[in-house]
Amino acid sequence: MNVLIVGGGKVGSYLAMLLLAGGHLVRVIEPRAAPREQMAHSLPPESIVAGSGSDPAVLEACGIRQADVVAAVTGDDETNLVVTSLARFEFGVPRTIARVNNPKNAWMFTTEMGVDVALSQADLMAHLILEEMSLGDMMTLLKLRRGQYSLVEEKIPADSLAVGRPLADLDLPQDCVLVAIIRSGHLILPHGDSVLQPGDEALALIATDQLQRLAAVLGNRV
Repeated sequence: MNVLIVGGGKVGSYLAMLLLAGGHLVRVIEPRAAPREQMAHSLPPESIVAGSGSDPAVLEACGIRQADVVAAVTGDDETNLVVTSLARFEFGVPRTIARVNNPKNAWMFTTEMGVDVALSQADLMAHLILEEMSLGDMMTLLKLRRGQYSLVEEKIPADSLAVGRPLADLDLPQDCVLVAIIRSGHLILPHGDSVLQPGDEALALIATDQLQRLAAVLGNRV
């Protein structure tokens, strides 16, 4: 991909490193000298651009018309909205991603403002922590489709009602698939006749709104 990142702080510079390691073409626009100097230790000089990402002339000079994705990840919500709006409506960038610094501003980050994906670090962290508090031994490994689905891991306790029963007999949620069982360090692909044992780590892909039900099925004690 050809990716243009606006904002060279910790988020922008780390994102650029990941993308470059994946073989993508990346440029990072940053107006401040200190972050640019910091980025110079980990990014090639041709990837670092001095200037304002809300300036159409700077965006044009950076090749925004050829960009597949623009990610606005500055510490200022207004700037991120201006960048995504310019990227979408002025330059026709196919995909735009914006960082939301203040969760109270999230309502503004809509497709009408040129934002395809809005990511609020504070909101994500708060919900993840709340989720971990409520799911007991279940751990969320990955969020998919903007949080609609989750890849989770549940360690089966010795006194779980699920122990010793074939998976086909478990009352799993409708939108849930057990994708793997890890037993003594070995990966097992589950089938309907597979039987859970104490200490197994069950990996499931599930609709996020059904996590509590899955936790009840796998973690319920005798």
